[in-house]
Formats: sequence, structure tokens, C-alpha cells
Amino acid sequence: MSTAILTGQPVPGSSIEGDLRSLGFDVRVAVDAADAERLVAEAPCEQRIALVDARFVGHVHALRLGLTDPRFPLAAVPGAVTAQPDGRVTLTRALARENSTGGGTALAVDSLPDRIVTALADDGAEVYRPELGSLVAAVPADPQARNEARQAVADVDDEAVRLKSAVKSRDGFFTTHFISPYSRYLARWCARRGLTPNQVTTASLITALIAAACAATGTRGGFIAAGVLLIASFVLDCTDGQLARYSLQYSTLGAWLDATFDRAKEYAYYAGLALGAARGGDDVWALALGAMILQTCRHVVDFSFNEANHDATANTSPTAALSDKLDSVGWTVWVRRMIVLPIGERWAMIAVLTAATTPRITFYALLIGCAFAATYTTAGRVLRSLTRKAQRTDRAAQALADLADNGPLAGLLARVARAPLGAPFPVALAGTAVLAVALFSGVTWAPVAGAFVYAVAAGQALYRPLKGALDWLVPPLFRAAEYGTVLILAAKADVNGALPAAFGLVAAVAYHHYDTVYRIRGNAGAPPAWLVRAIGGHEGRTLLVTVLAALLTASQFTVALTVLAVAVALLVLVESIRFWVSAGAPAVHDEGEPA
Repeated sequence: MSTAILTGQPVPGSSIEGDLRSLGFDVRVAVDAADAERLVAEAPCEQRIALVDARFVGHVHALRLGLTDPRFPLAAVPGAVTAQPDGRVTLTRALARENSTGGGTALAVDSLPDRIVTALADDGAEVYRPELGSLVAAVPADPQARNEARQAVADVDDEAVRLKSAVKSRDGFFTTHFISPYSRYLARWCARRGLTPNQVTTASLITALIAAACAATGTRGGFIAAGVLLIASFVLDCTDGQLARYSLQYSTLGAWLDATFDRAKEYAYYAGLALGAARGGDDVWALALGAMILQTCRHVVDFSFNEANHDATANTSPTAALSDKLDSVGWTVWVRRMIVLPIGERWAMIAVLTAATTPRITFYALLIGCAFAATYTTAGRVLRSLTRKAQRTDRAAQALADLADNGPLAGLLARVARAPLGAPFPVALAGTAVLAVALFSGVTWAPVAGAFVYAVAAGQALYRPLKGALDWLVPPLFRAAEYGTVLILAAKADVNGALPAAFGLVAAVAYHHYDTVYRIRGNAGAPPAWLVRAIGGHEGRTLLVTVLAALLTASQFTVALTVLAVAVALLVLVESIRFWVSAGAPAVHDEGEPA
């Protein structure tokens, strides 16, 4: 249990003690600042501690936002400050200094918690202050101010604000208008029954897997059931995040599960559609794999661009200014959000087409829609990059290098060459182009030679820091090259099982690349070097697949792809699960753009 220490003169009739207990705090009362310091020292080190002014007036949800959010070591609202175990030392030091100086850092501030917040700021400590909006949190100085504050509390519906804030501030059109109006109430229903976001996330995954199984039946009834269940899975997918925000049940594991399961659900559904089509005599595995590759490369474009620019200095451009201007007009905001085909619009389209048409038509529509969205977003980001006068940081360059996923072969070839052949992006583009030409040449060993040139280009591309205007395109190029190689060679094998095996291999490698993204977002860096070496890096896997295709028969190549897919999946899954369930895993926030 957490401990809350009330400071200052108690106010008759105040509900603050009951409010704190309803939030899970064990309430103690300090007679003065020295007593508060003693109570803080006596509280178990593994507990959250909060200092709250006894005169506090405000909404319970304001206290919940300020005192119970697990993502921040230190947080505060007017009249209250809290510290988790990793922030206790900082809070205790500030409290001790306040007592020793008699509150000298902020003599005009009468509230002890507010003086502590000022002292923490003076120390350079990062204190999270939630946006309260219309919620009230105040320490009235006199009876009249107290009455006014109480009236302000009565004028605002605490629960309505809480429900509204459970929904992401930025979401797609379909999610905003067709899911969130009722999923927020489902989130509240789950909260009142003690369900956790992780349980809802798991239910969403199970529902999507059942939808994929229904699609795999290949019957019209199965396709209709699959479409309905896919929408139900998406409703639960929205609900888990809304439940986390409604009840502030954020967790490292939960953020990872939510992000990972989204990809697992979508790609498992692609596989289910391909299996269902095969039952009807239509082989669409190449389309399913192409859809997964296109969607993954789109995400890598998003991730790379954001990592390259989020901490860049002088980060402005006329293109960005025009985009901001368009976002100030209501209807253009929704059009622009729909054009990029975010997860809500995408899953709705897939569900409707699955129920009403065939898997082939569904994949054609998905490929066309995602290709248009990818062209739109990538072109806009290229224009921004070319017109933006930005200086990228070493941290951004390292993030791009981690996303590139170069293995030991590229590193060795770069050391042998000892001199860069050119700027990173042109070198990566040239290597990718040579590989593409070799794959379509029709000569048996040409892909192997192309893959070797590609490996050399990969090493050269990362010889210098990725700080150029378009260097953020290097990781997406590598993803397209590796995944495309597997797709083309499996299609050329022209034997049953080759494309499903290729689908499994790309899915396993894509999981590794998504996992890298989530670690970087959490400021944990790339996966360990031993894992990258063990699975070869993108250039090593590309070269290996081309060699296997040249050496083996079509049937043997299919077996080799299957074995490689299983080996990569086992390695990356075991390491990923070990990392994300460990105490050292970072907290990842879920408030970014819809995927």
C-alpha cells in the first residue's frame, strides 16, 4: 500500500482523507514539517509516498492523475506531490533541505507540498504535472476561496472528464467516431470489475486469432464471422488503452503487449485469409506476404523519420508549416488521418471486404490502399527533410544505426574497405538497386552476387553517422530489400509451402525489427549485440537466403526457410520476452500516432 502524509492545519468537514484512502493510500497526519520528514523516513522504501496539504480542495480524479500514475518517479498537482521508490531519495533530500532552511526556497508559498515541488525544480528534478483541464486542484487560502473552489468542483462532472480523458487525444476517424463513443464505457465496465488492461489485450489477441481461424475455413460463413470478430478484436484493442488511461494502470509489460499484439493479430489474420483462399483453390500467399512487407516498411518509415527528427535542432521547414496550417482546418485533419490508412480504417476495410468479397480482392484493396498511404506519407517526409534546416543529434544517428540492423558481415566489409564510398543514403540505395536487378536477372547465382554487393553497401552506409537529410530512409530500404528478397526467391521456387515458409521467416524477422523500435522508444537502445550476431543482421540473412536458393532444390529451399524461420523466431522471442518482463525494461507510452 502507498502512504499519504497530510500536512498543514486540518479543515473540519474536509473529504481529503477519504479521497486518499479511496485511491489506495494509507493516510498519516503530520503535525508539522519535521513530523512529515519523520513519517517519510519511516515509510517502507518500496512504497510510493505522497505529501498532501490538508487544505486541498479538488476532484478525486485530479488527485488520481497527480498521485497514482505509475509512469513517473515524481509527480505533483497543486497542493500535493508524490514520489515512487526510485524518486524517494530526491523527495527526501528536498524535504530535509526545506526543513533545515525553514522553507527559504519559497517563502511566499505556504503549502509544504508546493514548497517541495519548488525545491525539486531548483534541483533540476523532473516533476510530472498532469494536464488537469477543467478539473480542480487547489489549496485555498481563506474560507471564501475554499467555498469558491468547492463550487468549482461541484460544477464539473469528475466522471465525465475521466471518461473523456480515457480516449486518445489523437486518433483515426473510424476509431474516434465509430469505436470510442462506446468503448470508453466498456473500459469503465472492465475497471469496475477489476479487469486489467493486459487481460483485455489478451482477449483482443484471442478474438483476432479466432477471426483468423474462421477466415482459414474458406467458407462464406467463416469469412463473415471473421470480419465481425476482427472488428470485435479492434474494439477490445481500443478498450485496453482506454482502461489503462481510465484507471491509470500503465505498465511496461502492458505497453509492450499492446504494441506487439497489434502486429501479431494483423499478420495472423493475413495468414488466415491466405489459408482460406487456398481451401478454395486460390493461392494468395504472395499477396499476403506482400501486404505484410508493405505494412512493416510503412511503419519503419514512420519510426525512422520520427527518431531522426524528434530531437533535432533548427527543426523547421515550409512543408511542416503547411502541414500545421492544414491541421488547423477541421475537415482536412480527418481527411489526412484517413488517407494514411491507420489501424482503425485499415481493419474496418479488411473486415468488410472479408465478409463481402474474396481474400484476393481483400488483399488487392489492402495493397493499393497501403501503397497509396505509404507514397503520401513518405513523399511528405522526404519534402520536409529536403526543406528542413535541421542538425541531427548523435542520439538520433545511433537510433537510425540500430534500426538499420547491420550484422557482423557488414561490419567486417566496412572495416576491410576502410574508406566510405559515398553518403549513406545513396550507397544504400545503390546496393538495394543492384540486389533488385540481380534477383530479377534469371541467372541462378546472380542473386548471390547481388546480395554480396548489398552487404558491402550496408557496411558502407553505416560507415559514417546517419545525419544526412535523407539518411532516415536507410533502415526502410534495408527492410524492403531483405523482405523483398525472401518474397521473390520463394515465389521463384514455385513449390507448395515455399511462400508460407517465407511468410513465417519475414514475420519472425519483422518481430525482431519491431522489438528494436520499442526498445529505442523506451530509451533502452538496441537489442543485445549477441542477438544481432546470432541472427546475422539483415545483410547476413539476405546473403544466406540467396545462397540457399542457389544451392538447394525448390523443396529443400522450402525446408531451409522453415528451419530458418523457427530458429530466428525462437531466438528473438526468448530474448524479447526476457527483456520486457524484467524489472529493467523501460516504460513505453502509447500516445503516439495510430499505426
